[in-house]
Amino acid sequence: MSHRTFEDVKDVILSAHKNTEAGDKVGFYNTWAENYDQDVGLLDYRAPSLAANCLSPCFHGDRVTAVILDVACGTGLVAAQLKRMGFRHFVGVDGSKGMLELANKTGLYQDLKQCMLGDEPLPVQAGGYVCMTTRGNHDNLEYKAALEHELELMEGAGLWGHVAITEVEDWEKAVAEPEKGYIPGVVYVYRKSSQ
Repeated sequence: MSHRTFEDVKDVILSAHKNTEAGDKVGFYNTWAENYDQDVGLLDYRAPSLAANCLSPCFHGDRVTAVILDVACGTGLVAAQLKRMGFRHFVGVDGSKGMLELANKTGLYQDLKQCMLGDEPLPVQAGGYVCMTTRGNHDNLEYKAALEHELELMEGAGLWGHVAITEVEDWEKAVAEPEKGYIPGVVYVYRKSSQ
């Protein structure tokens, strides 16, 4: 693996923003897969640990038998965090074959499936918890507002109730101009209705 710098990572992330089509995104992640873990380390990407830290105190069931569906699992960073917290059963879903191959090498997952979000239903049971994250930087505010609107509509329809919404200042290092330092992010934890 080559020695990479923050500037290399910055170039990669900014190039991803140009890929808007789903197929382009998958191709991007397939290409990025081999350097992904090293790069997000340089980016100080805290979403996996923040998500796990927000979800863990909300869960009061048996961690050994609980099934975690890790959507857009990437290389398995969230599963690695949750395993440290006592969870043992992980099912991973991702659109990128390259990412899934790396997730498979971790040995964390009992099942891995390639699937594009929105194209087919996810294997989700009624009940249980849903944890999502998003960035809160300027470029992402429109998406964040749209996401929160959908979350509120789903809560209003009785599909789930929110358990915790955690805003975080230091999400990851900023890459887009004119942002400096760290950009913020949010972790959302909901409990699904068992209807």
